[in-house]
Amino acid sequence: QVQLVESGGGLVQTGGSLRLSCAASGGTFSWYTMAWFRQAPGNEREFVSGISWHSGNTDYVDSVKGRFTISRDNAKSTVYLQMNSLKPEDTAVYYCAADRTTVVHTTTNQYHSWGQGTQVTVSS
Repeated sequence: QVQLVESGGGLVQTGGSLRLSCAASGGTFSWYTMAWFRQAPGNEREFVSGISWHSGNTDYVDSVKGRFTISRDNAKSTVYLQMNSLKPEDTAVYYCAADRTTVVHTTTNQYHSWGQGTQVTVSS
């Protein structure tokens, strides 16, 4: 299993930007489809974005399309989530996930490696 460590969370005002990073170790990063999920208090963990290792295809939840961008740097074994035009409803703990799948899945049970999460708080 690959090990994942997220960073880059913090407190930002509405309309601001953050870039999350997820560094992977212990596996061949380029073979893993990577995803970001988030969980707000009282809510289930939800899919935010993913990027396939096989095709490079990306997927986003509708609420972040046009505002968030996922990318990966296989040389650095790192996946990024650039978040722009942040809204208070984006406030959550953001988790990085990985799995040896060729497509981007949007459910938590498809991913077997998880990071510890990083808090993102957007103030109004």
